Amino acid sequence: MKFFVDTADVDEIRELNDMGLVDGVTTNPSLILKSGRDIMEVTKEICSMVDGPVSAEVTATDYEGMMSEAAVLAKIADNICIKLPLTLDGLKACKALTAAGHKTNVTLCFSANQALLAAKAGATYISPFIGRIDDMAIDGMELIAEIRQIYDNYGYTTEILAASIRSVNHVKDAALIGADVATVPPSTLKALVKHPLTDKGLETFLADWQKTGQKIS
Repeated sequence: MKFFVDTADVDEIRELNDMGLVDGVTTNPSLILKSGRDIMEVTKEICSMVDGPVSAEVTATDYEGMMSEAAVLAKIADNICIKLPLTLDGLKACKALTAAGHKTNVTLCFSANQALLAAKAGATYISPFIGRIDDMAIDGMELIAEIRQIYDNYGYTTEILAASIRSVNHVKDAALIGADVATVPPSTLKALVKHPLTDKGLETFLADWQKTGQKIS
């Protein structure tokens, strides 16, 4: 599974990228707002830090507006991935941008039917929102499983990018089902390493080592 970091905070991206944990980055208008920086400036900086795709989202809701904004965003860097809403105009833009050689990320997916349409439009990535579906008392992982089966049935190459992830269990379950990518907040990505038995084992090893009176030098 690939990990995309869901943030526009360059310090957090740099820290995780230095650990070798970053395969890409996803941003959206809310994350840009949180960063407090100009979208072009911060996105360019992010693109220079990571080798993988960096999703930058259009804000227009009509086809012409999406294509106009996509042209601007695509000029930021070669690894820009144009993020589009899962609407009819968004799908039309997805088809056109994919045909022109751009990577695309169709976002705000909440049903398998929507994911099927995105794949037919040639989307590079489809972003089903697990957490928001869970908020409706529906198991978001069922959606990941449905999309995985449909894509496998017909050989679609669109990658499933599990989004709106809120826990380490979301990451594990998405990986078990076969999601290609998980886009996660930095705090969740760091939490994947944690386990109480790891901490306890390390504490025991260090205590025993101290008793030996030895040094590695």
